[in-house]
Amino acid sequence: MRIAGAPISWGVCEVPGWGHQMSPDRVLAEMRDTGLTATEFGPDGFLPADPAEREALLASYGLAAVGGFVPVVLHEPGRDPLPEVERALRGFGDAPMLVLAAVTGRDGYDERPVLSARDWTTLLTNLDRIAAYAAGLGRRTALHPHVGTIVEGPDEVDRVLTGSGVPLCLDTGHLLIGGTDPLALARSAADRIAHVHLKDVDASAADRVRAGRATYTEAVRDGLYRPLGTGDVDTAGIVAALDQAGYQGWYVLEQDTVLTAEPAPGGGPVADVRTGVAFLNGLKTVADVGGR
Repeated sequence: MRIAGAPISWGVCEVPGWGHQMSPDRVLAEMRDTGLTATEFGPDGFLPADPAEREALLASYGLAAVGGFVPVVLHEPGRDPLPEVERALRGFGDAPMLVLAAVTGRDGYDERPVLSARDWTTLLTNLDRIAAYAAGLGRRTALHPHVGTIVEGPDEVDRVLTGSGVPLCLDTGHLLIGGTDPLALARSAADRIAHVHLKDVDASAADRVRAGRATYTEAVRDGLYRPLGTGDVDTAGIVAALDQAGYQGWYVLEQDTVLTAEPAPGGGPVADVRTGVAFLNGLKTVADVGGR
């Protein structure tokens, strides 16, 4: 398995007022020390904007760049998202994966609009335009179903699969919270999965978000995400299904976290990351058992 990290596991997030933001040096050092070999970029401003400077910083911690999460408004007929994507990709350097989210245009992930048929046509058309543009630059695009974005629930995921050709980022946590069984999706649409975010979730907390009894942000603060292997997501089954299908991409260990203050040295989110890395390293793959 190719296991990467993500700054959001250390509470580093693009949402204004999300919580305490740890420094790049500490986050990258803790990634390295847990055995991770690559990372997504994190929000704008977390890492240097210049690709060469960023690559040098990551290399100093023994890390490569997997790609970046780019939240873009895709559904508004009078708004062209391609210039925004172009600007983002100019800063990607050699990172191969554009992880696209169809955001609402509002801050955060606690509310979202209902789209008209025209809005959906615009969104699906833009997905294919962006994927074609990125492919021309030698990069893959993966649409990230995400709580509080336009593509959250199973009907919306299916609409993307049937109405566009864009691959998906299989985010096991966001899919489950939104009402999609991530294992079933991994089995039924493995050929459309280009990137994977691995999260584990407390299903009862996910139910509260889905029912509107808690916002996403509140639930994250209250322990929505569990260390990998200790929640209600069948991570082992998902990895096995993707492995059987020949998935060759990265598994990004990503547990959204909200911090109120700087953790003590050696403490904080890194403990959950260590648990997740150990869990993933203990999984048997097809290659391990001689199936390939």
